Amino acid sequence: MNPILNISAYLFTPLAAPEVWRERCRDQADARQLKGTILLAPEGINLFLAGPEAPVDGFMQWLRAQEGMAGLGGKRSWSAEQPFGKLLVKVKREIIRMYHPTIAPAEGRAPAVSPTDLQRWLAQGHDDQGQAVVMLDTRNAFEVGHGKFAGALDWGLEKFSEFPQAAQDHLGELQGKTVVSYCTGGIRCEKAAIYLRELGLPNVYQLDGGILQYFEDTGGAHFEGDCFVFDERVALAPDLSAKHG
Repeated sequence: MNPILNISAYLFTPLAAPEVWRERCRDQADARQLKGTILLAPEGINLFLAGPEAPVDGFMQWLRAQEGMAGLGGKRSWSAEQPFGKLLVKVKREIIRMYHPTIAPAEGRAPAVSPTDLQRWLAQGHDDQGQAVVMLDTRNAFEVGHGKFAGALDWGLEKFSEFPQAAQDHLGELQGKTVVSYCTGGIRCEKAAIYLRELGLPNVYQLDGGILQYFEDTGGAHFEGDCFVFDERVALAPDLSAKHG
């Protein structure tokens, strides 16, 4: 029995006073003795928390009851031990840094493909219109090293803020194809898909929920290796069990 519930969640939603949110979130998480990281920015929230099930669920219930937070989802997995050493609640310029303020998912998302539809596309070798599918990994190179979709493009990013320039440099290899951007939980590929569409690519999708949702819904078909996570578990297998390296 793994008694620790791990949850990762993000939501692009306007936050007028992130500093106020920081104090409120810290108080609520501290009261429940949760550990992990909560990032807040004018564009939204991104969190990774762990603790016993009831306190984690209680915190998420409180958070979703706050104005603008009803759409906050969450990826759940379990571990035998607490994977975080402390609680950090930070205010940032962006919840995932891209340095492109015009990329605002809260104002409109790029189209998303569900994990089950993507699995079908990969199995049949094309999308539902018969067009070739290209998987584009938007994570950092060291994360990709733990595992990725078979045949996925990896541009060797050291940090996500390098993505816009890399996209411009590699635009030619994406032309005429259906591009599916993906990442761990969905936050980076959400921004990436919007940016690629702004570059003029018409058939770009984000993988809804990222790799973790894909693992949960499909068992990891067409994915080679494990998914790196930013805590002491190091990586998760397709059954969402911890690999610890």
